[in-house]
Amino acid sequence: MAQTGLPPRRAAWYLLQEIIGEGRLMSELLGAGALDHLAPDDRARAQRLTVSALRGLDRADRMLKPYLNKRPPLAVQNALRLGVIELTSGEAAHGVVNSYVEVVGRNKHVAKMKGLTNAVLRKVAAEGQAGWDNRPVPILPKWLRQPLVDAWGRKAVHGIEVAHFAGAPLDLTVKGDPQKIATGVGGVVLSNGSVRVTDAGQVSTLHGFDEGQWWVQDAAAAMPVKMLGDVMGLKVLDLCAAPGGKTMQLAAGGADVTAVDLSENRMARVTENLARVGLKAHTVVSDAFAFDEGGFDAILLDAPCSATGTIRRHPDLPYAKDGSEFGMLIDQQSRLIDHTLALLKPGGRLVYCTCSLLPDEGEVQVEDALARHPGLATDTAARDQAWIAPEWHTEDGGVRLRPDYWADVGGMDGFYMAVLVKSAKT
Repeated sequence: MAQTGLPPRRAAWYLLQEIIGEGRLMSELLGAGALDHLAPDDRARAQRLTVSALRGLDRADRMLKPYLNKRPPLAVQNALRLGVIELTSGEAAHGVVNSYVEVVGRNKHVAKMKGLTNAVLRKVAAEGQAGWDNRPVPILPKWLRQPLVDAWGRKAVHGIEVAHFAGAPLDLTVKGDPQKIATGVGGVVLSNGSVRVTDAGQVSTLHGFDEGQWWVQDAAAAMPVKMLGDVMGLKVLDLCAAPGGKTMQLAAGGADVTAVDLSENRMARVTENLARVGLKAHTVVSDAFAFDEGGFDAILLDAPCSATGTIRRHPDLPYAKDGSEFGMLIDQQSRLIDHTLALLKPGGRLVYCTCSLLPDEGEVQVEDALARHPGLATDTAARDQAWIAPEWHTEDGGVRLRPDYWADVGGMDGFYMAVLVKSAKT
């Protein structure tokens, strides 16, 4: 067992070391080939194990604490955390313990702690699933948790943490009839028209994938475009467009879409996605500030942000980041709003959105933009749609989404969105 299970366990340990110790994102590591040396099954297992460990990190640490006089070096702590995740999910104790003892033993800096690793994991194994279930829901790191408590209150943040721990189902945006696709993939249609699938398995094997009938997009991420309503025939700019979900929504609605993104690789992915679903858009690789084509009827600005609303899908974020980039991002968002307003024709609409849970990246940005630009107004009518719950409304005229919303059907990503209308006077 130890021999067959060791490669994916070592790989998961490496990913944790890089994410927690070096602040690297999991997407960056996987893109750089961190798991390419593994067979496909082992690659998938290593990734699942890493994600499970990140989601349950706080609970794993609580389970380990009674057996440790002090926190061990990170290399040992991460091996123990992975061991906890496996031992409390039904894996055979012998193979798990031996594997992580070997992981620690291969590291010359901490090899002397093999005995500690063995002893602690055997005690955890004795507690098993019951010990895991008796610990509280994992909480976010303090650097992020406190600002969220200040913004939304402790009860809401607990609900957000419950959603993060549960993870996320698969959401699809469809070109045609949502109910038909839902029936084909074994999913349900949500109130905004997205199709949600639980335990989807391999995405490319789902009904309708080869025919390009849908694309993967969290239900919350699909909402900003829906706030524009009918876009048929409109000239629309999708700024910071990759990976292209919103571009495809706009194209499917009949808009004349220009998609702009700085990354050539990410824009290549947008092009591939458009081709798979049989939709067309003008794609431009450019820095957002360098793009100066004007006269758009509508612009969608999904601004670069902290991505704190996507943690249930990307549990590495709270551990790879520390909030130090917030100031830079907030300044960039403000400048992007000003730049995109200059590209709108008089009377045009700007949808500003971020996948952030922080008001400074959402509500505050819109309040400040309204103060900076006389004649700019929030289109509150854009949120008068049946799928937008009144409790999502914000004082500035926008919409605030959180992971604890839709808790009975699996939650949603955190998002902020507002439709701003430029003065018709030139």
